Amino acid sequence: MKFFIDTADTTEIRDAKALGLLDGVTTNPTLVAKSGKKFHDVIAEICDITEGPVSAEAVADNAEDFIAQGRELAKIAKNVVVKLPLTTEGLKACRALSDDGIGVNVTLCFQPVQALMAAKAGARFISPFIGRLDDISTDGMQLIAEIIQIYDNYMFDTEVLAASIRHPLHVQQAALAGAHVATIPFSVVGKLIQHPLTDLGNARFMEDFKNIPRT
Repeated sequence: MKFFIDTADTTEIRDAKALGLLDGVTTNPTLVAKSGKKFHDVIAEICDITEGPVSAEAVADNAEDFIAQGRELAKIAKNVVVKLPLTTEGLKACRALSDDGIGVNVTLCFQPVQALMAAKAGARFISPFIGRLDDISTDGMQLIAEIIQIYDNYMFDTEVLAASIRHPLHVQQAALAGAHVATIPFSVVGKLIQHPLTDLGNARFMEDFKNIPRT
């Protein structure tokens, strides 16, 4: 499974890279707004840090504007992936941008047939939102499994990118279901590493090491 970091904070991205856990980055307007920087400047800076895909979101209400924005975003760096919503206009733009050779991440997916439509429109990634489904008492992980089955049935190349990850169990379940990618808030990344028995064992080894004769 590939790990993307869901943030526009370049410090977090650099820290994830230092851990060896940075395969790409996803952003959205809310995350970029928190940076206080211009949108294109943030995306360019992130693309300088990682060679992996960097999802930059287009915001519009019609396909023509999505396409125009997507083409401009793609000029920032070769690893930019244009993020589009799973709407009729978003899928039209996905088809056009994909035909241009521009990678597209179709986002806000909440049911399997939506994912099928995105794959047929040429999406490079589909982003099912696990946490938001869990919030309304729906099994978000079942959605991941059903999308993967559909894609396997018809040999689509679209990668399943598990999004709206809230905690380590989401990452574990998505990996077991076969998701190609999980995009994870940096706060959750730290929790993936932690375990009390690891901490206890490490503390014991360090204490015992002090008692080893040096001469």
